[in-house]
Amino acid sequence: MLVITRREGEEVVIGDPRNPIGVVRIASIKGERVRIAFDFPREVEIHRREIADQIVQEGPVVVATIGPNAVSGT
Repeated sequence: MLVITRREGEEVVIGDPRNPIGVVRIASIKGERVRIAFDFPREVEIHRREIADQIVQEGPVVVATIGPNAVSGT
């Protein structure tokens, strides 16, 4: 694990600096609350830890199933 110190407005570049995957910026610090901004492509999923754990526990979500009557040949 990498631990770094950043001040409000400072950024961390993820990936190759010439073509980064994304950027994490410290948006604001108020007391003990830190707001973090993530600038990544939409296809990159970003979750809070508790949500990520919930997704892992629930397993894959079935959106639809294909059965013999699902596609009409006529």
